[in-house]
Amino acid sequence: MTDHALLLVNLGSPASTSVADVRSYLNQFLMDPYVIDLPWPVRRLLVSLILIKRPEQSAHAYASIWWEEGSPLVVLSRRLQQAMTRQWAHGPVELAMRYGEPSIESALVRLAAQGHKKVTLAPLYPQFADSTVTTVIEEAKRVVRDKKLDVQFSVLQPFYDQPEYLDALVASVRPYLQQDFDHLLLSFHGLPERHLKKLNPGHSFEGGGDCCAGAPPEVVATCYRGQCLRTAAEFAKRVGIPDGKWSVSFQSRLGRAKWIEPYTEARLDELAKSGVKKVLVMCPAFVADCIETLEEIGDRGKEQFREAGGEELVLVPCLNDEPQWARALSTLCERAPLAL
Repeated sequence: MTDHALLLVNLGSPASTSVADVRSYLNQFLMDPYVIDLPWPVRRLLVSLILIKRPEQSAHAYASIWWEEGSPLVVLSRRLQQAMTRQWAHGPVELAMRYGEPSIESALVRLAAQGHKKVTLAPLYPQFADSTVTTVIEEAKRVVRDKKLDVQFSVLQPFYDQPEYLDALVASVRPYLQQDFDHLLLSFHGLPERHLKKLNPGHSFEGGGDCCAGAPPEVVATCYRGQCLRTAAEFAKRVGIPDGKWSVSFQSRLGRAKWIEPYTEARLDELAKSGVKKVLVMCPAFVADCIETLEEIGDRGKEQFREAGGEELVLVPCLNDEPQWARALSTLCERAPLAL
């Protein structure tokens, strides 16, 4: 029997829909320097201002999509964990959240106490960003260092263009593509442009095309927007959806900074006003449904599309705990290289 644990890590969720719990969660999330990359005093001031009104608004949004078992993101991630225990033959499968509970620290301390010295760390983000992938890796390193754990990591790499992920994505959406629809919108989570420019100074991230077309591999490796566009293009090629019947947008903006475009809100308005009556929306930057998919797209996006003249917006579920996705994830984790 091998002794190689797997630690799945997703973003996280408030402990409940109470304003106090939402405020605590937002404070931890927004104070992460990889999320708001400003000097600590400026970040603290900005987050304190955000926390005056935002927790109450977010608590209402969370309450509208909360399940009886708890946060959809956590519940679905636990279901994936259970599915992965049947796929990962090398050792235990643990689940952690970068913010909130269960924490990365508690999961790693537990694995170390059980004597597991090899851990594959699996950030559940298809595309690379410092605010998702890097912060998970750095938090895991911090725990090992501060707690003096004897743990060696392999790290799942961004899998935006990997066949196993793309095939699972295609399988999950195929039933929806068999119904009549006018347009498929692939809505990815947004990022401030400065996050991308910081990693690749001088590289342009503007315009509607693939900003990484012809770019060297080292640029593509850290260009979130380029990776999202690659995911979308490879997906469209696999399902055979013609150009013009699908497009890409970016959602979930916060604050006044310039974020990567086109914005999902603007794209939904454009589609409705151009005569699109039924739009399918899928969110390939998320592997589990959460507030950004269920509330932002499934509720607010649907209402916005109708108000702009559209008739029906259908939200395609994320991969969640689909069996093909669990098999794909296990294969991807098998290939995870040893972290230096």
